[in-house]
Amino acid sequence: MNISPWVWAATVGGLLLLIALDFYLVARNPRDPSARESTIWVSCYVALAVAFGLGLWGVAGAQYGGEFFAGWITEYSLSVDNLFVFILIMSTFAVPRQNRQKVLLIGIVLALILRGAFIAVGAEAISRFDWMFYVFGAFLIYTAWKLLRQNAGDEEEFNENRALRLVRRVVPSTPEFHGAKLAVRLDGRRVFTPMLIVMVAIGTTDLLFALDSIPAIFGLTQEPYLVFTANAFALMGLRQLFFLIGGLLERLVYLSKGLSLVLGFIGIKLILEAMHHHGVSWAPEIPILVSLGVILGTLLITTVASLLKSRGTARREAEDASPSPALAEAQPASGESKG
Repeated sequence: MNISPWVWAATVGGLLLLIALDFYLVARNPRDPSARESTIWVSCYVALAVAFGLGLWGVAGAQYGGEFFAGWITEYSLSVDNLFVFILIMSTFAVPRQNRQKVLLIGIVLALILRGAFIAVGAEAISRFDWMFYVFGAFLIYTAWKLLRQNAGDEEEFNENRALRLVRRVVPSTPEFHGAKLAVRLDGRRVFTPMLIVMVAIGTTDLLFALDSIPAIFGLTQEPYLVFTANAFALMGLRQLFFLIGGLLERLVYLSKGLSLVLGFIGIKLILEAMHHHGVSWAPEIPILVSLGVILGTLLITTVASLLKSRGTARREAEDASPSPALAEAQPASGESKG
């Protein structure tokens, strides 16, 4: 793709406008948004992404349009998995409910800036060293294997990363929140509040997730513009998605398994296509529409299977909690003489 500077400028400007609007709405009325409000916002962001992809499809062709949709759906699915950790961070630091929107928004903006730098480095590395495809492919297959072996209870605790531990040691902070303030003055000394620590936790944790997601999307498209926009659209609606499906996440019991299959597929695709370009005749090039079908099909099956599994578990728990008919008949009625 030959993306002119003014297209880049318009895209980044549009994203900044959306971020500014989000900041304005959150600062004006900090609270826990309702399910209806979250649904409307998530629907708007999804509609924007779909409209952008369809416009790209019409202007640049089916190849690039398909690459955007495959990348966006993959990044969005990985972002949903990230919400598990966001919830754990909020609980670990006991973030007041009315401040959670601001924490998520600033953390996501920080993650978007860091991912932009990551994408630039990745694109430059791929353009100079084509063997990086083998590295990315092997890393994705290894990540998929780890996810596949992961048990349901492995994500029940949040472990601080090195960046967060460094901030804790270097930055003087208060033990309690002071509204939504990042810093306050106590005893004549300026100190930071836990709000800063939580935002660093959200941003750096999401950057660690980018170690999986950035190689994954480079396995679907090598166009920096598509990689950036797919990541941006996936992250922009994450704040509202947090409040919309926070309770539903526990029911997506097979999500990590589905994501492991997606990452494994993309890793294999990367290696096969690299071999094809290096003259290995039997190694096929997998069309982007086939990749899109595999990704959508895997995620759909994973979601349906998760919901059916959760429904069956809830039904069994309800049956175990209720007394059996024989036991109910054996118990004396209320007020009945026991002899």
